Amino acid sequence: MTQPSTPTGAVPGTTPRPDLWKPVLLRSAAALVFGAVTVFWTSPSVEVMGWAGGLYLLAAGVLTLRAIPATGIAQKSASGKMLSFAGASAAGAGVVVILLHSDLLFGVIAALGLGVAGVLELACGLKHRGRHVLAKDWIASGIIGIGTAVLLPFFIGLGAHALLGVAGGGAIISGVLWVLSGLTLRYDARAAAVKP
Repeated sequence: MTQPSTPTGAVPGTTPRPDLWKPVLLRSAAALVFGAVTVFWTSPSVEVMGWAGGLYLLAAGVLTLRAIPATGIAQKSASGKMLSFAGASAAGAGVVVILLHSDLLFGVIAALGLGVAGVLELACGLKHRGRHVLAKDWIASGIIGIGTAVLLPFFIGLGAHALLGVAGGGAIISGVLWVLSGLTLRYDARAAAVKP
């Protein structure tokens, strides 16, 4: 059963646009591409880890920021600020990880970026639970981000392959989640457009 695009009891000013599925699918694509890189690159160097992980975090952050208008949530509202800060945290961590290559920095900075973004997405999802079409997705994505952030520091001593494996595992799980959400939103938008 699919969620309606405008749930009953929706908060005024939070009605998502019909094209919300586009940024959602872009976010899933970024996560799945990064996840595939981590699976198929068998012996990555620290530089590869920095570039791959950093570009993923940067892309996820930018796509989160770009999706805010499509969610129907005002950027100046508390929820809009939470999502903005979540995107900025991931993007900022991505830039640092791209510029500074080391196992320790990747483990700490990526964990901070994912953790802050995860907590804020979780909070936004809980705030809008039952009132926004993405609430459940934000909750699940937040939990995945927090879980990945908690695990990363424990794998610092195991090197780039292990760190990318943990980050990539979280990315694959969240990527699949966002694909399902995006396809559901796309189906709902097409069904709403066909109705007389």
